[in-house]
Amino acid sequence: MKHLKRISIAVLSSLAMLATASCNRCASSSEAAGSTATNYIKPTRVFCADSAYSYIRDQVKFGPRVSGSEGNSACQKYIIDALKADSAVVTVQSAEVKAFNGDRLPICNILGSFNPECNNRILLLAHYDTRPWSDNETDPAKVPVPVPGANDGASGVAVLLEIARQLRNNPPQNIGVDMLFVDAEDYGTSEGFSTNDESWCLGTQYWIRHTPYTEENKPRYCVVLDMVGGINARFHREYYSDQIASGVVDKIWSVAERSGFADRFVNSTGGNIIDCHVYINRIGIPAIDIIESRNEETRSFPPTWHRNNDNIQNIDKSSLNAVGQTVLNLIQLEK
Repeated sequence: MKHLKRISIAVLSSLAMLATASCNRCASSSEAAGSTATNYIKPTRVFCADSAYSYIRDQVKFGPRVSGSEGNSACQKYIIDALKADSAVVTVQSAEVKAFNGDRLPICNILGSFNPECNNRILLLAHYDTRPWSDNETDPAKVPVPVPGANDGASGVAVLLEIARQLRNNPPQNIGVDMLFVDAEDYGTSEGFSTNDESWCLGTQYWIRHTPYTEENKPRYCVVLDMVGGINARFHREYYSDQIASGVVDKIWSVAERSGFADRFVNSTGGNIIDCHVYINRIGIPAIDIIESRNEETRSFPPTWHRNNDNIQNIDKSSLNAVGQTVLNLIQLEK
């Protein structure tokens, strides 16, 4: 994903239009605001951070999961097998996309559906590919090395797979839950910043052009999980999420507070990120990004972002737990 420095008037205008449309489908700010001990959520499903951690460890063992690589193919099979074991209905979308540098990338998007016959749905999304280069390294010798991707890639996948395991044991009744694992998210250019940069999230861009949804079963909203396992991670309200789907942000940050994670879900604006949610919004699904975008040390992404040390040693189970339990509680409250 990419951290933006400038926001164009055209982008702000389109965001405002989408925000107006999305408010009718999500909780308003006043409805979601405010939390006391009396409305603490008692979970019906309990997230297991140890299990999520093991899912990260397994992915990292495949090596870098760059689109088209052996590690990427191994990770695809791992995700598909895990979803099927958890009784999800699995749909695989294979294609080829062209990267900014001319590379042709074979991609595979994986959709796991729970309670697929229900038209009242939500969508959860994470990318499983990893960055081909460590372009945030200061040592030139380290730049060509692919990122291990324990946080940037594997953490979001791991949280979704643990949620899938919990849904197997306690299936959703009044809501359908889709989990989309996208490829080629992290193959974008590192040159400059632009609000119309289309070089990122190639798998998601392909998916929105070939979405399986109809107007009848289109999800009410989408939650993207990206870099959710950093050390002592805190998640601010990502800028575009707030502009496009503030009602969804309000709802999730309220659930986090009522789940005991107000210290992790900070109720103030974070960075403006080009990530999968920006593209999902283009097909009329209000989408938000849970991502660490205002790290205390870097004032941006976590210190391991696009570096060689994005490894299992820099994963924090308490961060995984805060995000995973919040999303499980979100599912619990949906009707």
